[in-house]
Amino acid sequence: MSPDHGPPRLFTPLTVRDVTLKNRVVVSPMCQHSAEPGGVAGAWHLVHLGKFALGGAGLIFVESTAVEPGARIGIRDVGLWSDAQVAPFKSIVDFVHANGAAIGVQLAHAGRKAGSQALWEGGRALTVEQLRATGEPWRRVGPSAVAAGPEWSVPDALDREGIAEIRRMFAAAAERADRAGFDVLELHFGHGYLVASFLSPHANLRDDAYGGSRENRMRLAIEIARDVRAVWPEGKPLFVRISAVDGTADGWGLDDSVVLARELKAVGVDVIDCSSGGLSDETRNMNVPRGLGFQVPFSERIRREAEVMTQAVGVILDGPQAESILEEGGADLIAVGRQALYDPYWAHHAAHALGYDLGFEGWPVQHGPWLAKRAPLMEKLKHRDGALESLTGVRRQMGEA
Repeated sequence: MSPDHGPPRLFTPLTVRDVTLKNRVVVSPMCQHSAEPGGVAGAWHLVHLGKFALGGAGLIFVESTAVEPGARIGIRDVGLWSDAQVAPFKSIVDFVHANGAAIGVQLAHAGRKAGSQALWEGGRALTVEQLRATGEPWRRVGPSAVAAGPEWSVPDALDREGIAEIRRMFAAAAERADRAGFDVLELHFGHGYLVASFLSPHANLRDDAYGGSRENRMRLAIEIARDVRAVWPEGKPLFVRISAVDGTADGWGLDDSVVLARELKAVGVDVIDCSSGGLSDETRNMNVPRGLGFQVPFSERIRREAEVMTQAVGVILDGPQAESILEEGGADLIAVGRQALYDPYWAHHAAHALGYDLGFEGWPVQHGPWLAKRAPLMEKLKHRDGALESLTGVRRQMGEA
């Protein structure tokens, strides 16, 4: 696409409240299980998140960030339960801002799925004995005493005071996120963690105001979103990630998610981040065909029927695919996760694939001029025996695998 025709939609700025994203490319929150002691972000997170800013993304999310020590997904997850965690995040925020991107943080409570191994260690649930051996205040809690799967211990069912305390934790963590300078806040209400378990009729067997009807099962989600919106600055966007379908038979479904999205919008949520699955171990490989952009239909329907901005995520591999999703009304934002790990410069490469920024002006000044200087040679090589094109094709296939 020629600059004379304007940028592709993927590279058109988007303003949400008072925050303008330079493009529609979002790097999803991805657990790194690499925090320093005390759930503090360190050098790993600076490099991990900073490289995506250099890579051209408009918005970069910090991974699932716990609101209390016992609510972490893994032992070495970051948190915002303590004031001591603010300054280390602030240095990362400053680096990302200095390199032209916005940055958000995803707040979460793992609930009945608290305490598991890192993926490279197997990703399995830690036993109660293993959790005790850490000497830290781990606790698995949920709406009811229903385990997340055969490997998980039965959680403690939260009473009303326990629910109120968790609401306070989310609000306090949001205030710390603001002090750290984050531009965007996302609440993690999906993948079987605490709030998702309240939404599910399979995990939530309560008969009080937080259980039974869909309205009651949604109550905690709405309350947390309202509490956070009250302390999160008016000019800063609030996102919510949901599992649009939780993967269980007769469980939380897309009809439910449309209703939830409307209610979240009414209390000040700006964007629904549309994922799926994860309610329990058995729903990790849910019966939704995992093809290219397999979750986009969830995003499209929620966007259309709830009249709220959405973020699509899931096997979105390149610029043309992302552009097509936006052009067809499937989402307002495009999130990439594992593909960004494979290619931290995904946004820049997507621009080139769409015929945009071919002069490398959008790249960091430390990189762009070098690449622009090499560009004439690369054009010549493209037509020399097809060697470069063959190599590029192999690399593309590796990325799509």
